Amino acid sequence: MEFTKMQGLGNDFVIVYGEQQLPANASKLALQVCNRFFGIGADGLVYILPSDKADFCMRIINSDGTEAEQCGNAIRCVSKYVYDRQLIQSEELTIETLGAGVQNVQLIIVDGIVEKVRVDMGAPILHGLMIPTIIDKDCIVEQPIEVDGQQFTFTAVSMGNPHCVIPVEDAATLDYSTIGAIIETHELFPKKINVEFITVYNRSHIEMRVWERGAGPTLACGTGACATLVASALCGVTDREATVSLKGGDLYIEWNSSDNHVYMTGLAQEVFRGTFE
Repeated sequence: MEFTKMQGLGNDFVIVYGEQQLPANASKLALQVCNRFFGIGADGLVYILPSDKADFCMRIINSDGTEAEQCGNAIRCVSKYVYDRQLIQSEELTIETLGAGVQNVQLIIVDGIVEKVRVDMGAPILHGLMIPTIIDKDCIVEQPIEVDGQQFTFTAVSMGNPHCVIPVEDAATLDYSTIGAIIETHELFPKKINVEFITVYNRSHIEMRVWERGAGPTLACGTGACATLVASALCGVTDREATVSLKGGDLYIEWNSSDNHVYMTGLAQEVFRGTFE
């Protein structure tokens, strides 16, 4: 299997192109290739497949073998991959995802090189049952939750995959792994959930750390950054656009008031290529 290792702000993926459909053994293969000691090492295994709805289809298998509905960092990596290999010549393309449908991508190219990628991540889903949670509310904002004897509040958002956004005093220094693992499988979330711990510095700057469903702590999460901006705006603590600082770097997120869509702009980088046997 020929592959390319890519990363978006440290959220890393093994990218595979050339299959006509998702292999039957994709889950088992993800466990092998994503292993950082006995495999290549990655947060997920990503297949670029044909699509009858868009230019390409993206399927993502987490490092634990489960499939993710969507991934903002992966879609930026896929977009750079197909342009760099001249699989598409346009600076605008569409990518079909499992959970968020077809998404529009704009490549920001400087001197022939993809410098950044801007993705239309679609409209956020806010109804509690559709995220999904077991809470039947039109919008879940600052909802109390108890974890391991500690009290928190969360705002729930889906960006094609579910997110639980929790404000904390200092996200940059928080030891969030234990709390994140518990919340991921909390009874409130029937399909598990991604957990973002955030600190708002001002109305245009947020610090975020993430526990990703199926992957654990990662350096970045694109959909999580989008959910963080939406949650912060709903709580009235930020404007509808802000820089979200993650452990691996910054993403610029906009929640457009005219079309209700969330736009994400950030980097993507190729790390190396190889063959997995």
